[in-house]
Order: sequence, then structure tokens, then C-alpha cells
Amino acid sequence: MRLDKYLKVSRLIKRRTVANEACDAGRVMLNDKTARASANVKPGDIIEIHFGNKMTKVEVLSVEETYKKDEARELYKYLS
Repeated sequence: MRLDKYLKVSRLIKRRTVANEACDAGRVMLNDKTARASANVKPGDIIEIHFGNKMTKVEVLSVEETYKKDEARELYKYLS
């Protein structure tokens, strides 16, 4: 699954366009490398998102095309 779509599906970022813009601005890292919106995400990957002073680091546990609203938090695990 594409990184921008995963960020939206997992609800780490609310909208896919915002996720795409964050990737273009270099604020999203995938496995310690600056990631493009089209990068492939798979279980075990580490995603870091930088927004202002806030940094979110998560590990991808599952990649699902469809999900229920309550299950979105089960797609990743917070690392810091």
C-alpha cells in the first residue's frame, strides 16, 4: 500500500492530500529515510512524522485496504 494512503487509513493523518503534502515537504520518514508518498509500506516498517515541534514514531503492524473506524489503531504501534 502507498504511504500516503496508509497514513490516511491508519488515521495518523486525517486526509490523504495532507499526507501527500507532508511527504513532499520531507516531514515523513520511512525506515530512517525521507519517504515519497508513493513508497510501499509493509508490516515491520518504522514511520516517523514531524509536524512542528511534535514527532510521532510508529511501527506498522498490519496493512489493510479496508478497516472499521475502531480498528484503525490496531494497524500500528506507537514507539515514541
